[in-house]
Amino acid sequence: MNEQTVNRLKDIVGPKGWIDAPDDMAPYLVDVRNLYQGAARLILRPEDTAQVAAIVKECATAGITVTPQGGNTGYCGGATPGIGDNSAPGIGDNSTSENRGDNTVLLCLSRMNRVRDIDPLNYTITVEAGCILADIQQAAAEADRLFPLSLAAEGTCQIGGNLSTNAGGTAVLRYGNTRDLVLGVEVVLPDGQIWDGMKRLRKNNTGYDLKQMFMGAEGTLGVITAAVLKLFPMPREKTTMFVALANPEAAVTLLARLRAASGDGVTTFEYLHRLCLELAVANIPGAADPFDQPHAHYALVELSSGVSDGRIAALAEDILGEAFEAGEVADAVVAASGQQAAQLWKIRESIPEAMNHEGGVIRHDVSVPVSSVPEFLDIATQRTAETIEGVRIAPFGHIGDGNIHFNLVQPEGADRTDFLARTHEIETVIHDIATGMSGSFSAEHGIGRLKRGELARYKSDVELDLFARVKAALDPDSVMNPGKVL
Repeated sequence: MNEQTVNRLKDIVGPKGWIDAPDDMAPYLVDVRNLYQGAARLILRPEDTAQVAAIVKECATAGITVTPQGGNTGYCGGATPGIGDNSAPGIGDNSTSENRGDNTVLLCLSRMNRVRDIDPLNYTITVEAGCILADIQQAAAEADRLFPLSLAAEGTCQIGGNLSTNAGGTAVLRYGNTRDLVLGVEVVLPDGQIWDGMKRLRKNNTGYDLKQMFMGAEGTLGVITAAVLKLFPMPREKTTMFVALANPEAAVTLLARLRAASGDGVTTFEYLHRLCLELAVANIPGAADPFDQPHAHYALVELSSGVSDGRIAALAEDILGEAFEAGEVADAVVAASGQQAAQLWKIRESIPEAMNHEGGVIRHDVSVPVSSVPEFLDIATQRTAETIEGVRIAPFGHIGDGNIHFNLVQPEGADRTDFLARTHEIETVIHDIATGMSGSFSAEHGIGRLKRGELARYKSDVELDLFARVKAALDPDSVMNPGKVL
């Protein structure tokens, strides 16, 4: 990347649209988990789609690679530039990576943060890729509508990154993954062309659904610059419960009871192992055990209704009574106020941070059919305990959609480095169990750089060939985010 090219790129975005001072660039070049240290010659911050297109076209002509970045909250290194395109390293190790920072630009979309349109009658909101998720939720709420995507990073993550990784979150059970919430997208293709796919239609049966190619592609096929998102009626009544369960089987049974009785009014159904609660109480100020007695398994459940008549709360209590009589539920707390509901949610939302206080954590993001969750937990717990003596097993997650974060905390008194060195060994065990149950080794966090080896291991030759053909067709020169996904 010569100086003439650098200057042309700077001219495209203007004086407020580029960063090249090392200290100012540093926060953009490391992922949120500190697994990868990246590199780039220049950070570009365009303010509209035309500037994105001009940047990508210039880079394609000059043979410069482009890494798009949203809020930089991803867990798999997908938005970290210049970390190579050869074989995937182990977690936290990019010693084998070919550093291509001198020929890479980081495309940060944070200045493209406008809400272009809200159409309450069509139940849509049109937003640019740099909009923060929480701001979209707020804009929808001001129009008396709900945008249901919700996850821990919603105060900093951007919708472009959510779309590019097909983010999940806590409301997938009721509303689906991010790709299910999209009607149309605007994309800058690897050659700089702009594809305007911003349809606000719920019926559009005109051939291939092109927008779906770019969701979950993590910026390897183009840059999503805007999207038309679905909105939903704002819930008028919510009931939040923290339930002590007899066993994981009871969780699946209770979920089925609630879904059937409420007409699929269950918005959230989160599973927590006892250790997760203990770590949150021990390490997070304000987190408290809702019960007087300890229990081995819990569920955080939320039901919602578009009618404020008390029926959803009464129904929830009736179902809890049935489950109690059946021996599935040992105890339950039903939030009597929004403040109490927030306290219950605090336990669930604090788990990842609480684990970090305990030393090394080996994290897994797997999914299996909902009916197979108890079997997965049983087998994975047994195999893990046999593999790493004294390991603290702390599973939690979105049991309503079969997504379990099967996390392992280092044994008390163990060496953090030694424990984390066994990451690949144990992840192979866990991923084999999940995929052997018709599950996935990556439920909601994507592939990025981190899981390329797992993708190659578990995907069939036919699938990998199709992936490669799509990539070659749209990005033959591998301009877009090289070294990620494939």
